[in-house]
Amino acid sequence: MRVLLLGGGGREHALALGLAGDPSVEQLIAAPGNPGIASLASLRAVDPCDPAAVAALAVETGADLVVIGPEAPLVAGVADAVRAKGIPAFGPSAQAARLEGSKAFAKDVMTAAGVPTARAYTCTDAESTGRALDEFGAPYVVKNDALAAGKGVVVTDDRAAALRHAEECGRVVVEEYLAGPEVSLFVVTDGEAAVPLLPAQDFKRVGDGDSGPNTGGMGAYAPLPWVPAGLVDEVMRDVVHPTLAELARRGTPFAGLLYVGLAMTADGPRVIEFNARFGDPETQVVLALLETPLAGLLHAAATGTLAGHPPLRWRDGAAVTVVVAAEGYPAAPRTGDVITGAEGPGIIHSGTRRDADGTLRSAGGRVLCATATGADLPAARDAAYALVGGVELAGAHHRTDIASAAVEGRISIPG
Repeated sequence: MRVLLLGGGGREHALALGLAGDPSVEQLIAAPGNPGIASLASLRAVDPCDPAAVAALAVETGADLVVIGPEAPLVAGVADAVRAKGIPAFGPSAQAARLEGSKAFAKDVMTAAGVPTARAYTCTDAESTGRALDEFGAPYVVKNDALAAGKGVVVTDDRAAALRHAEECGRVVVEEYLAGPEVSLFVVTDGEAAVPLLPAQDFKRVGDGDSGPNTGGMGAYAPLPWVPAGLVDEVMRDVVHPTLAELARRGTPFAGLLYVGLAMTADGPRVIEFNARFGDPETQVVLALLETPLAGLLHAAATGTLAGHPPLRWRDGAAVTVVVAAEGYPAAPRTGDVITGAEGPGIIHSGTRRDADGTLRSAGGRVLCATATGADLPAARDAAYALVGGVELAGAHHRTDIASAAVEGRISIPG
């Protein structure tokens, strides 16, 4: 099978590792890719958000499967354009990708499907935003209605800051705050059949102890030793299948990767958000533990044959990833700095570029993900931080507490 992978971040490097490790993959092409992916795939230049250009590249390369990594190409309709050429694409249609592209649309689907989630209002002016903030009280949760690269959410006790964020965004969803630890659950689906992957937890705040502004994610780990045994079955029953049924009822079936972001509240799991693609950096740890060949799984979802796919197999142990971020991230990341120690196994490239002379440099806010597995969570955590210690990048920073609360048994569900 020839596979075309679209994107060039850490999620796509993790996907490339999984796809390249599938014996059924004869050739892996990535567009645009990154220096880490370059060791696994042949790279091609393309605008990932240009549906016609991506579809043409899929035809030119003779792709048997196109895997779309980021959210922006999905919202732009890239999957539709590829499928129009008769080529299977892993990723939802533009209409179904509105589940991530519009927070208001996602809330409407959840309400219609009876999905447990936070109460919310869609607001477009300061007056309606203020009323919503006052009704729910602090902490205030304000979400940009549109795509914002994982950084469109403000959670704050400062009412003025919440109002400023709403004004900057224009159209927002104001929600009641959901108290409890968060869980990320990936679900592979062809629109009818749905297969859950291992739950993971990521760390959105930039600093230790969940301090500072939200980021695209500073680390992740899996599995989660503290979640109830029946959580995945409950979420599949109460969230995933009703959501898929509602989208199908609307004539926009969702096929691809449904990301369910959950808060484990005193009243049970509640949906914080849906995404229409693999999450970053949770993908790095979930796929590190997946033993089932990845390309075959994604191809089954893209061709409507997921119901016949064998049960997933998972490796024993745990996985941890720690993001190494550039100086100034997330507000104003500095780029162009030389990176050393990033060539070995376990280092996943997120924001890097290579000069003509081979020098590796930073090219984004989240630069690298140090990803390791171990016999258990403490061993995986120690191994991931050992990898971080081998990386040299001027001004870089990382969280030092990824997975520490889980290792120390300090995570509890309210109630």
